[in-house]
This record gives sequence, structure tokens and C-alpha cells, in this order.
Amino acid sequence: MAFFPLISRLCYIIAGCLAVVTSVGQERLQYQYWLELAAADQRYADRAIAVGRNQAFLEFLGEDSVIFRDGPLDALAYYSSPDFSGRDLTWEAHYIDVSRAGDLGLSAGPLTIVDPDREQGSDLFGHLISVWEKQDGQWKLAADMAVFIPGFLSLEVEPAFADTLPVFQETLDSELIGIEVSTMQRLVEADKNYGRSINIRGGERALLRYGMENIRVYLPGMGPAIGADVASSVYGAFLDGLLETLTPLNLNHMGSYLSESGEMGFTYGIMATNPEEVQQGFNTNYLRLWRLSDSYEWRIAVEVLRPFGE
Repeated sequence: MAFFPLISRLCYIIAGCLAVVTSVGQERLQYQYWLELAAADQRYADRAIAVGRNQAFLEFLGEDSVIFRDGPLDALAYYSSPDFSGRDLTWEAHYIDVSRAGDLGLSAGPLTIVDPDREQGSDLFGHLISVWEKQDGQWKLAADMAVFIPGFLSLEVEPAFADTLPVFQETLDSELIGIEVSTMQRLVEADKNYGRSINIRGGERALLRYGMENIRVYLPGMGPAIGADVASSVYGAFLDGLLETLTPLNLNHMGSYLSESGEMGFTYGIMATNPEEVQQGFNTNYLRLWRLSDSYEWRIAVEVLRPFGE
């Protein structure tokens, strides 16, 4: 009489063991993709030192890549222009994230824009956040945004896979993702809904609603804010300092990427108070990394703002 309960317990144990094996296998594969992207970012940084900013960017920029000044620009056209002139830069990654398909990712870390004349105090410091996309089997830059801070930032940093693991753990398993959930349309809708939420709830509460527990926020004038409570507080204070209390914020979504595995996406565009008069009011570029959470909702993993004129 105890035979069937014993079979049931054995099936339960076997299923649990298979789940553990699958999880370990996914983590190992994720780590391999993470290492590949870390190596690509380091090659990019090394080439910028060896051959200069312009040539390095042209070697690594992918098709349809964008950079951000007063709005998104065609990166290849910008760096290919004979009129381009820009100071060299150096950086190192301190954080890396990558999709489960190994086709989309992000790197972020301290940046120094070097004064060629080496005048004291004339170097610029900040953080460089880059979106990477695999094209024809090679990691290529899809977008990057720099945010600047006053003072000095050390380049003595290294990324750690352990810093990204909590984000993976908040992300829905690819095998559970339905076609109807992971679509470009749903991703764009989440992006636009987040803009509406800022107007209804304010920046702090909107980020708490749409952000992951392990969210990272990069804003001008400060280091990265990590974790939902700290990031939302800093984000809310930043927006409150630039926006009048009742001024509506318009989000203009201008582009997006979606991984083949369906659990990672990026959106970018402009948030502004008066899109018809871009020389006045509040205007900022945004770059946003999304992950599909285990509650089947798109959640923000990394938020980056770069106001116009910076």
C-alpha cells in the first residue's frame, strides 16, 4: 500500500534534482556570456587608449547605433564626420549585465575624458553606460551614454559576476516566458506607462513601482545609486529639483532593443516638459535597461539620465 506514495516521493525528488541541475547549467552559461561581454568591453577600452577615441568607436559601433547629446544621434554618422573633434577618453567597467541568449547586454563604469594639454583640473569625470548587441556573432556597441560628476573617479575597478546574480534571480526564467508577454510592443508600452506614472506618482514612487529590487540609477553629479530604496529616493530628489511640482513630463520613446531570449530589453528617448520648445524647460535623454520579472512584468534594472547641454 505504501508503493504509490513512495513513487510519488521519488518523482518529487527527481524533479527537484532536475530543477537544480537546470539552474546550475543556466548560471554557468550566463557566466560564460558575461565573461564574453566583459572581454569585449575591455578590448574596446584598450583600443581607445591605443588608437584614440574616434577610431575605436568606428571599430566597435554596430549598425543603427546611437549616442546621446541633445537627443539621440546616429553614432556612425557622428564619428565618421570630417568635422568630428573630441577629446580622448579612458574607462573601465565596474558592472556588466547580459541576456540569457547572450545577444544583448550592458556595461557601466567610471570614465575620464582626458585634457590633451594636461592642464590641471581640466579632465572630466563620470560614468559611461554602454548597450551592447551581438551582430554577426560579434559584440557591437548599440548605444552609450555618459553622465558626469564633479571631482575625480578612480579607474581601479573590476566587474564581478556576483553583483549581477541578484538581478538574474529577479528575472523570469526564459522557459516560462510566453510569446504574448515578451514582445517589443509590451516593452514600449511599459516604457510609456512609466512616463505616465512619473506624472501621477512622482519620480520616487514611480521608480519603486517599476524598478527591480536591485536597480541601478546613474544620474549627473553623483555615483550610481544601487537598490530600490536608495535609487528611488535619489531619483525622486533629482527630478523634484528640476521640475516644478505640477509640470507634466512628456516621455518621447525613440528606440528599443529586445533580446532573443525575451527577458531583457532596452529603451531610449527624451523626457521633457515642453517638446515643442526644446530650448526651454526640462529636457533629458534617458537610457533604460528592462528585465522581465518573475511577476511577468517589465521592470527597470538600470536607469540613466543625461540632461541636454551636459
